[in-house]
Amino acid sequence: MKRIVIAVRKPAKPRNPLVAAARFRAAGAHRRSPGGQRQQAQRELQATLRHESRDRGDTQRGR
Repeated sequence: MKRIVIAVRKPAKPRNPLVAAARFRAAGAHRRSPGGQRQQAQRELQATLRHESRDRGDTQRGR
């Protein structure tokens, strides 16, 4: 009769979630991408136009 050996593993030590997040986080660029710069410029332009039209007393809303 053969013996059956069952390997029992101890549960793994819990991982530190902060280390895992830092390890897999890639260092990104430290400035906006060209697309982000264009979007920001467009938002600023629209905000400026909104404020100017409000200051002039325009009643028509442009889009």
